[in-house]
Amino acid sequence: MIMVGCDFHPGWQQIAWLDTDTGANGLKKLIHSLGEAESFYRELPRPALVGLESTGNSHWFVDMVAALGHEVWVGDAAQVRASCVRRQKTDKRDAKHILNLLVEGRFPRIWVPTKDERDQRQLLIHRCRLVAMRIRVKNELQHLALDQGLQKNTRLWSRAGLDQLRQLPLKPWAGRRRDDLLGLRKVLDEQIRLLDRAVAEAAQGNHQARLLMTQPGVGPVTSLAFVLILGDVTRFHRGKQVASYLGLIPREFSSGGEQRLGPISKQGNQFLRTLLVEATRTAVRLDPDFRKQYEHCCCRRPSAVATVAAARKLAIRLYWMLRTNTPYPEIARHEGSPRDPLIE
Repeated sequence: MIMVGCDFHPGWQQIAWLDTDTGANGLKKLIHSLGEAESFYRELPRPALVGLESTGNSHWFVDMVAALGHEVWVGDAAQVRASCVRRQKTDKRDAKHILNLLVEGRFPRIWVPTKDERDQRQLLIHRCRLVAMRIRVKNELQHLALDQGLQKNTRLWSRAGLDQLRQLPLKPWAGRRRDDLLGLRKVLDEQIRLLDRAVAEAAQGNHQARLLMTQPGVGPVTSLAFVLILGDVTRFHRGKQVASYLGLIPREFSSGGEQRLGPISKQGNQFLRTLLVEATRTAVRLDPDFRKQYEHCCCRRPSAVATVAAARKLAIRLYWMLRTNTPYPEIARHEGSPRDPLIE
């Protein structure tokens, strides 16, 4: 069997390969624009094992190698680097190091989503980016209104508020800016409305997402993102592992019998973490038991800390809903106990 350690870059890749049957090995640099990567892997005896670090802009390469009949392992880049103690870092050294991890059985392989899951992630990311653009446009319009003494806050987006904004006496270029921003807002509203409909249809077509939407405060966006980003929930054995995977556990610097805890690690998917915090604010209003525990935490901690702690609890609850295939409110009745505080 042939094993290939690949140090991937957008324009090229440095590989180190080894034939475990004959002991033959070598190094090679493959230029992507010249088609050298596709030619090399096409001529490689099947099935070969190819390992590379997780990195951006590599989906096309992983799909191509898998389509050619080879097995592709994607590894945790931080763990791959941490397992190398040498201070020297070159492309050839990195490729050899990845190959050694494959040969020794120490390669830190991670879960990789399917093509369809990656495509649905793009739907959620695209919607998120357009919503952020709309927020910026609305903030610019608020500044224009405030410069003219029009203080409407959220009422500016009502029909009467928009009429007042359009009737403001502005100089030519300020008026041009207002008209362009209003046009952008209208276009973004239409595009986001279509994306919301697509997200709702995708969530309704996913059994796991429908299960998560039984939890008050969790809508199509959050439920679908949780399913797509978490993937196969059976790879997590405990709820704490899910919280750690999402970066919702505190940093820890403990030594010599003294425990030091800091803010949350944020070593996880920022997009899903943000959605969970937003969903928590709604869940606190709609779920009485959730609100009770949140208010109890607010008595001991700042509201921001309590919100993050509630987001951690919500993530663990959603995980167990998927793990046990149990909808709300049955899952809430099972988890309620005096030893189940908001912050563990």
